[in-house]
Amino acid sequence: MRSIKHLIYGGLLATAISPVMADDGEKIYKQGGSQSGALACITCHMPDGKGMDAGGFPNIAGYSAGYLAKQIQDFKNGTRENVIMLPIATALTDAEIDAVAKYMASLDKPEVAEITRAKTPDNLGESLAIRGDWSRSIPECVACHGPSGVGVGDAFPTLAGQGSNYLATQLRAWQQGTRKNDQNDLMGHIARSLTEEEITAVADYFAGLGK
Repeated sequence: MRSIKHLIYGGLLATAISPVMADDGEKIYKQGGSQSGALACITCHMPDGKGMDAGGFPNIAGYSAGYLAKQIQDFKNGTRENVIMLPIATALTDAEIDAVAKYMASLDKPEVAEITRAKTPDNLGESLAIRGDWSRSIPECVACHGPSGVGVGDAFPTLAGQGSNYLATQLRAWQQGTRKNDQNDLMGHIARSLTEEEITAVADYFAGLGK
């Protein structure tokens, strides 16, 4: 009897302390994490990860796993504020965050036609995106976010195909100082230099790419 109890206890203990595997990321995304507050990501970000821009839920499909994990950690520790993401991120373990970030990174991102800085801009949004406005120390977006805004590494996320409402909201947050989880206030400086017309224009431009 004692040996049976030991086997049962040992099995339960092993289950309790077993590490979260990368394959668990899909389960977390679709069903939620191990804690009750860790709601399923699919609820807001949709099965394909493209989100619901009208509701303010961004496209996270194919983003860098490192970038996604950092954003969730920032929500968790309060560096980045969001009333919806705070309780969800807080309920996720670090291992669950890494696993679900890797799953989201594996989702298909939109194909984007390459647009070089040599192109003559057709509108205000495209001009800011590929040329910037150096008279006001505003660099072109693609200088950091890559050709056509496809993203670069873990620091500079994809802009192409992201919802215009979400992009504009984030630029306003940088501008107003309610979002400040970047290094050296890079985005804060840029956003504070933009007019409302420019914010709308550049957000619409990148949202129109990768459809």
